[in-house]
Amino acid sequence: MPRSGPITMTFPPFAGATRKLVLVNVAVFFTLAVLAWIAPGVGQLLTAGLVLEPAHFLTGMLWQPVTYAFVHVGITDILFGMLTLWFTGSLLEGAYGSRWLYELFFSASIGGAVLASAITLTHVVGLDPHDFTYGAWAGVFGLLVAIGMIFGDQEFLLFFVLRLKAKYMVTIYILIAVAVLLKGGDRFGALLQLSGALCGYLFVRFAPTRGLAFGVTERYFGIRNGYYRWKRRRAAKKFEVYMRGQNREVHFDKDGRYVDPDDKRNPNDRSWMN
Repeated sequence: MPRSGPITMTFPPFAGATRKLVLVNVAVFFTLAVLAWIAPGVGQLLTAGLVLEPAHFLTGMLWQPVTYAFVHVGITDILFGMLTLWFTGSLLEGAYGSRWLYELFFSASIGGAVLASAITLTHVVGLDPHDFTYGAWAGVFGLLVAIGMIFGDQEFLLFFVLRLKAKYMVTIYILIAVAVLLKGGDRFGALLQLSGALCGYLFVRFAPTRGLAFGVTERYFGIRNGYYRWKRRRAAKKFEVYMRGQNREVHFDKDGRYVDPDDKRNPNDRSWMN
């Protein structure tokens, strides 16, 4: 996938992980809206348990760093949030796949929630652990930062009007969040967006290209295979000692494979091995 390209006015594909994330957000939005209409008390109680409130999260509501990302209250909030998630997610998913997109989104959402919640304990710039927020914007900011890093010269239409390169568009989003954090308004929401952006940057910068799950799996199998090779070498050495006690000589290579003395092949030539 090239890092730059011409601007396009067509809508991106609505499929894969991007579609699932958008549909889950929309489904939760309408479920909570209907519940609030049928049973307002139950709807308010459920919403209060799903949004992110550091005072509650840090004292036991450990699900909030996940659930808050799927809670939206205002129509404009979910409309612009899902449009941004659609455009950014489809671009990244097309380049790196669904699993990578899932990992980036949830790393930014969950990591941003934990980091922002911890910062509220310092009460800096008027933050309070009893502040609460909701919405997918922390994850979306993680996607935006990833696009700025990977597709920095790709041109987009900011608010469908202003033509900008991705790196400048991301800078504008971040500066708006910084201004809200410093000057007032939804300070905790702005902090959460910036925390999600930082986690998105760290993910793109340090996570394996094929995702965290692939990297962990590769590491696990590498350790497991190394352990099996060690056991094989140890068994080979014990067998050599045993056979010398029987006045016989046997030999194994450095990987613990038996070396046939009648085999004239070069032991360093691995091309014949499976």
